[in-house]
Amino acid sequence: MRPEIPGAPETVADVGEFGLIRRLTEGRVQPAATLLGPGDDAAVVTAADGRVVASTDVLVEGVHFRFDWSDPAQVGRKAVAANLADVAAMGAVPTAVLVGLACPATTKTTVLEGLTDGMWTEARRASVGVVGGDMATAPVLVISITALGELRGRAPVTRSGARPGDVLAVSGKLGWSAAGLAVLKRGFRSPVNVVAAHRSPEPDYAAGPLAADAGATAMLDVSDGLLADLGHLCAASGVAVDVRSDLVEVHQRLIDVASALGGDPRHWVLTGGEDHALAATFPDPDAVPDGWRTIGTVTRPGTGPAVTVDGRPYPGATGWQHWR
Repeated sequence: MRPEIPGAPETVADVGEFGLIRRLTEGRVQPAATLLGPGDDAAVVTAADGRVVASTDVLVEGVHFRFDWSDPAQVGRKAVAANLADVAAMGAVPTAVLVGLACPATTKTTVLEGLTDGMWTEARRASVGVVGGDMATAPVLVISITALGELRGRAPVTRSGARPGDVLAVSGKLGWSAAGLAVLKRGFRSPVNVVAAHRSPEPDYAAGPLAADAGATAMLDVSDGLLADLGHLCAASGVAVDVRSDLVEVHQRLIDVASALGGDPRHWVLTGGEDHALAATFPDPDAVPDGWRTIGTVTRPGTGPAVTVDGRPYPGATGWQHWR
């Protein structure tokens, strides 16, 4: 028997699986799209379009997040944002989130309560509910999020539709999360807005459907780095892309942080991931909707790299890759 310590925080082992589920789900208000929420074998969510867009991501403690850098609510927000951005990148509107959670028996219940609060905060930002999930024991904390969405009559915007002559545009922040990570790695906690961009990115979920309605030919979420993710788009579409560095915004705040840390702000913008901006191609400049910024062009593939910057290969790593 583990000795009880008076006043010690409860752990998941103290509360038990079903007690923890009740604690994390009670009092949560589901949106109208949720016909049946947590508590049964499965949830029921409306799908008026007849098609469901689905995406899953896994976040592992020590790989995707650290609790000495982010509090549980920030980690919860980030986990949900990463998945809902994928739904938006298909041109879909998010409808629901499911959560898979595994953790050691010694995990404090306050950590999971914070995670849940953060997940609900981000879910409400997208007008969706956390409708169900599962829990298990594991040696480290692992979060798996499944996000659902509906197309509302649109065709899905995939990575494979870009054609030579299209223009390339982005919506959302680029480089802020990478700058925030650089700050945290140096042991600092400010500038607050830069660090916050790494802890809890805030994708613009409406930008994906807006791009779809404007005629986007291909689209994806920038999670591993702009250049790396554009490489996936090029591979799927059989095209090449040239990014013009003079059109890629480098915010003054990133310049200031780079100056203080000895970093390269443009490198953060071009290769930093986890901002969950969207990148898309459009048939002509006039098709690019408000809120999107043109940054390059789609060309025919040649013998060199599919993604270039100012017509030249980018030196060094272009983004994040697992197992590398």
